[in-house]
Amino acid sequence: MLLLGIESSCDETSAAVVEDGRRILSNVVASQDEVHAPFGGVVPELASRQHLKKIGPVVDRALKDASLRLSDIDAVAVTQGPGLIGSLLVGVSFAKSIAYARGVPLVAVDHLEGHIRAVYLESGEPIPHPAISLVVSGGHTSLFLMEEEATYELIAKTRDDAAGEAYDKVAKRLGLGYPGGPVLDRLARLGDPQAFEFSLPKFSDGSEDFSFSGLKSAVLRAIHERPVPPLDNSEDPETRRDLCDLAASFQRTVVKSLTTRTESAVKRQHARAILVSGGVAANRELRESFETLGRKLSIPAIFPSVKMSTDNAAMIAAAGYLKIQRNELSDLGLNADVELRLGEAGERRAGRP
Repeated sequence: MLLLGIESSCDETSAAVVEDGRRILSNVVASQDEVHAPFGGVVPELASRQHLKKIGPVVDRALKDASLRLSDIDAVAVTQGPGLIGSLLVGVSFAKSIAYARGVPLVAVDHLEGHIRAVYLESGEPIPHPAISLVVSGGHTSLFLMEEEATYELIAKTRDDAAGEAYDKVAKRLGLGYPGGPVLDRLARLGDPQAFEFSLPKFSDGSEDFSFSGLKSAVLRAIHERPVPPLDNSEDPETRRDLCDLAASFQRTVVKSLTTRTESAVKRQHARAILVSGGVAANRELRESFETLGRKLSIPAIFPSVKMSTDNAAMIAAAGYLKIQRNELSDLGLNADVELRLGEAGERRAGRP
């Protein structure tokens, strides 16, 4: 089965062709970083306009790279949500048009399930279950219990900012550009993680949920109190010891928050594996820390490749293949859903279209 996947939830326009949910024949991603960089973050209106410009050429390139024609496609999988409404609508509308014109099945995919499927898509060995899956990105920080493959129970999420969003906001305040994650990760290697002391959030109800707004505020206070001036255009950030120290201290706290809560969930649920996916899963220190945690707990900590960690359509096609196997098809009344959430309210599978 040849699935065309389409992803447009935020600021990457992507299309991919995946065979039988496992073999990637093509995976094209058009980034919008240059468009949003002057604003220090994603501007929703600009993102949706860029998707409109790029969706056709991106799909054409995905088919060309796979040496296929549109008539060869057996089904279309598209991100239904969560995400930016304008961006989602572009992908959903395009996918519905193809499905209607070709008379092939249409499947709606939860963006977070796509990130989780990226781990399975690249894993050469069977993944043991139950597993704890952490999805950590610019818009999401969520922890799932997976009793078996393709079943999801949301057990923790961020109550405010996502981890990736905190990275971008801190980087913007320091004049480090967008996206903020890669540059802060690079500077953190050169800094002292003990230079600034930032505390982990605690909830009075004992919840294992995440929170990064308090950390973001603490970093902004530290910038004023030290002070740590924003980067001048003429400066090399790697020569600024204060920036490197702040980046290292901030990153250490983010990673500690993620690993601590994940470790607690693993022990509580007697998990046999840790899965980590999403854009922030490309972070060097995060990967190293979870690998260390896996060794400590004597279970595997499994990541997708750096390329597959960020938003892409191959992961959407892979998730769509499973939904076709379960006969969870969508009709042409499918609409985007910015609030679609995986594994909430007792639901053990992806949100129904």
